[in-house]
Amino acid sequence: MADAAPASKLDLVIFDCDGVLVDSEVISCQAHADVLSLCGYPITADQVFDRFLGRSSKQATMEVEAELGRSLPSDFNSRLQDRLFRAFEQNLHPVPGIVEALDALDIPVCVASSGSHQRMRVSLGATRLYDRLAPHIFSSSQVENGKPAPDLFLFAAAQMKARPTACVVVEDSIAGIRGGVAAGMTVLGFHGGSHCRADHADSLRAAGATQVFDDMRQLPMILSRLGEKTGPLAGFSAL
Repeated sequence: MADAAPASKLDLVIFDCDGVLVDSEVISCQAHADVLSLCGYPITADQVFDRFLGRSSKQATMEVEAELGRSLPSDFNSRLQDRLFRAFEQNLHPVPGIVEALDALDIPVCVASSGSHQRMRVSLGATRLYDRLAPHIFSSSQVENGKPAPDLFLFAAAQMKARPTACVVVEDSIAGIRGGVAAGMTVLGFHGGSHCRADHADSLRAAGATQVFDDMRQLPMILSRLGEKTGPLAGFSAL
């Protein structure tokens, strides 16, 4: 891995979407579990959380179909999308404090999510975040390998003309943390979503998060302290 750039030169903050910008993971895991169960693969929302959080729907579907030994129904994706989008439009909220955090940042930002562009248009649109983040919104559908591979984060950095070693990733999933670390970026683990369990912070640390936090209002201060460090980003110690 290349040496990290000085932390005084942050180029970019890369946000995951689900569980970081929008508090969607509880809704998403339940919808995914409901539709999979209806399609002959009984599973709970907690099991979806444990197995698929942070990974793309395509990856999850391939794993389920391998276990079943058959394809899911041809209308699986449309059924899942319809159920999920209805729930988003009725119940989705932005992560508390994210609007204030974005308002306070003077560093370029973008989104890098395992979700599709259509899903993000709905989720970010329902929470009035889409217009302020577009067009800098990137999906795993744009790269060969989704999280935990580094592809999406490296793609986002390239599109934003940012050096990977000068990027900070904000993630809530183990797959996302691992992907950001593999990309050579500094990764902050957020565990303030409604889906996060008591041990979630420890799991994010174990996956490689440099620091964990549970209140988005803390983010500007964390980034400011990163920017004031004279050593490499990778050497930043937790607050």
